[in-house]
Amino acid sequence: MADLLPPLGTAQIDGNTKVDEKVDYSNLPCPVPYEELHREAIMSLKADTFEGLRFDFSKGLNQKFSLSHSVMMGPTEVPSQSPDTTIKIPTAHYEFGANYFDPKLMLIGRVMTDGRVNARVKADLTDRLILKANGQLTSEPHMSHAMFNFDYMGSDYRAQLQLGNSALIGATYIQSVTPRLSLGGEVFWAGVPRKSGIGYAARYDTDKMVATAQVASTGTVSLNYVQKISEKVSLATDFAYNYLSRDVVASVGYDYILRQSRVRGKIDSNGVASALLEERLSMGLNFLLSAELDHKKKDYKFGFGLTVG
Repeated sequence: MADLLPPLGTAQIDGNTKVDEKVDYSNLPCPVPYEELHREAIMSLKADTFEGLRFDFSKGLNQKFSLSHSVMMGPTEVPSQSPDTTIKIPTAHYEFGANYFDPKLMLIGRVMTDGRVNARVKADLTDRLILKANGQLTSEPHMSHAMFNFDYMGSDYRAQLQLGNSALIGATYIQSVTPRLSLGGEVFWAGVPRKSGIGYAARYDTDKMVATAQVASTGTVSLNYVQKISEKVSLATDFAYNYLSRDVVASVGYDYILRQSRVRGKIDSNGVASALLEERLSMGLNFLLSAELDHKKKDYKFGFGLTVG
């Protein structure tokens, strides 16, 4: 009788014996920080474009301490009464920086010729608790500020407490609910303007894509999607809507990493197109080429720069 029946194929045996993998909810991965939910989309859609000339030079004095020098020459935009009109004032400034990097401590300081002083601190207080602080001192009234963040990283969640000047208090929390899906929320209170807000966010990521959604009581609704075509190419799109002001903007962008260069660009629903090229000329020497075209406002920005070190 056995000779009359055809043998079972390998695919049939595997299909009958395969057992669905069960999710271990007690061993979920730690999610990304709440403020970095859109980091993949930001890389493609928020390239650091600039106008004019930029030159950056950094020199390492030892393994932990380095100095940096930056020169920027180009116009600065100032507010105008008409939203369709752009006013530019020629400016130039120099920036001196000092950096200290240690596995558990990071110190960054910047001093600019216009009188501004910036500082950033990141310190690992414990294996799970991190302190982040940043501040700016300026001669302009009411423009100096300081912010302190306490980040706690659990096995499958992250929590953050924010304290800032003007009686600003905020908190965020994000939790992994499956190996690929994480949900979170935020709340803040600004004492001086007496404003408060609450928001919710979701993030779903795989090896090939990342999708995020965020909504806040301030009126902001943000949706992002990033498709990883390969290790060197990714496409991104986002949709931002404010249901209080009725403003809406959508954009698509790309991030292409070549052997000696990297190209990032985007175009949005307002007709603004931008691109940033980073070309490595040699070890420690990079050439930057930036462009942004706004045909509606007839505002065209072009910039080039060099990064040494």
